[in-house]
Amino acid sequence: MTPRSPRLAPLREFIATENSSAIILLAATVVALVWANSPWSAGYDRVWSTEISLRVGGAELALDLRHWINDGLMAFFFFVVGMEIRRELDMGELRERRRIATPVLAAIGGMGVPALIYLTINATESSARGWGIVMGTDTAFALGILTLVGGASPRARTFLLTVVIVDDVVALSVIALAYTETVSVVALLVAITLFGVVLAMRRTRVSNGVPYFIVGSGVWLATLASGVHATIAGVAVGVLATAYPPRRDDLQ
Repeated sequence: MTPRSPRLAPLREFIATENSSAIILLAATVVALVWANSPWSAGYDRVWSTEISLRVGGAELALDLRHWINDGLMAFFFFVVGMEIRRELDMGELRERRRIATPVLAAIGGMGVPALIYLTINATESSARGWGIVMGTDTAFALGILTLVGGASPRARTFLLTVVIVDDVVALSVIALAYTETVSVVALLVAITLFGVVLAMRRTRVSNGVPYFIVGSGVWLATLASGVHATIAGVAVGVLATAYPPRRDDLQ
């Protein structure tokens, strides 16, 4: 086995820390804002409009870069966040179910108050239809800022994760139902059926990750085809995971 280069040790350490992702997110945001408002903004739009396609035989999935990130990578991000929530439900701060009520109520307030403020300001304008857009919380930014300011206790982090998960699921559902012109009922039923398959595998204690990956990918594809925001599929499948303490033999 080739030994690891000591010159790459600082890079590996940077990538392994939560601060690294927060710094990269902040830097990318600054670059995007400068680029989008510069004389070269047309190039910025062209990058996001770049089409990327996956082909398997006669089947093809073609999306532009913007949708691959919004519906693909963000679905994976919410899948990871959903698994973290599941861990807290099984082993962490949310084992006492009464603790769930507080972040859920906070999420409801975090959605309702911005929507009411928006409607109050835009009550007589045609822009009032955009009330559902202000309900969402940017989970990645919320966690990134929390990390950059020095982190937080596990309880505070769990509280924030639960708030943003509830907030985003409801907000994305509202956006899908209120602003999506066409929702494919057939594709949505397929997604629900495949989600039921995931539930059945969990109940029968299937522990191999490959079946979950295959069926979970089907849930994502069906949700995407239905017109509902595909990140909901990531959250739903992630929360279904089961967390348990590792055995001593595994640790050794």
